[in-house]
Amino acid sequence: MDNSGKEKEAIQLMADADKKIKSSGSLMGGMFGGGPHKKVEEACEMYCRAANMFKMAKNWTGAGNAFCKAARLHMQLQNKHDCAVSYIDAGNAFKKADPNEAIKCLNAAIDIYTDMGRFTIAAKHHISIAEIYESELVDIEKAIAHYEQAADYYKGEESNSSANKCLLKVGAYSAQLEQYQKAIEIYEQVGANTMDNPLLKYSAKEYFFKASLCHFIVDELNAKIAVEKYEEMFPAFSDSRECKLLKKLLDATEEQNAEAFTDAVKDYDSISRLDQWHTTLLLRIKKSIQGDEGDLK
Repeated sequence: MDNSGKEKEAIQLMADADKKIKSSGSLMGGMFGGGPHKKVEEACEMYCRAANMFKMAKNWTGAGNAFCKAARLHMQLQNKHDCAVSYIDAGNAFKKADPNEAIKCLNAAIDIYTDMGRFTIAAKHHISIAEIYESELVDIEKAIAHYEQAADYYKGEESNSSANKCLLKVGAYSAQLEQYQKAIEIYEQVGANTMDNPLLKYSAKEYFFKASLCHFIVDELNAKIAVEKYEEMFPAFSDSRECKLLKKLLDATEEQNAEAFTDAVKDYDSISRLDQWHTTLLLRIKKSIQGDEGDLK
């Protein structure tokens, strides 16, 4: 059957399910033998089948709406878990057509999961919402809020590595938005958490490097003190290429030597590629060196 056939079948199923709901309105049936309850269950199943047919026909809005109808019936039937699953299915369908509707559905599922004490799964869906705000709606402040909420839930459930992943997203965006103090606190916290873990400690130097760059933008002296503090906390940081680069950059800034600053960055970049985030922060630092036009190349 082609897609348009699937769509017609889905529309017919929706109409049949709507009729079934209307006919279940009899209170007498409810009092004698639970007839309406059965009809609501059947209608719920029909909405789900219709939703899947809409998906096959790539009608994402139709699928989302059908899953939402199923979710509302699940709630009426007191099936909380099934209700949440239907809202997630609706959210996933709407992601392809209407990001704002997707967020509404995912939030509805989160409310149910938190009510049931299922915080790990709620956190996962906060991340989904954050990703929609990042890529579809480009609202970084809202993305940050959902990553923070996810991190809180993960921490409460002792899922520290998942919490750290969310916090690192918050740190990266905070620095981009020039909220340096917030970024520093996150990078220091995650750095301190990872340096005691034999499997993760190699990445601690990266977090202390990022915290140092944020310090550097705010105040050069702060950066100097911070680098010394990180070396004390984590002796392996002293021997890292990141720490050596920071010291060269501090010297270049002190001497107001833009050329030495650029050379130090180039040397580092020739071995370890600097990504867009690092480059953006380094340019901001370099602009503080007098008379510089702000280019790293």
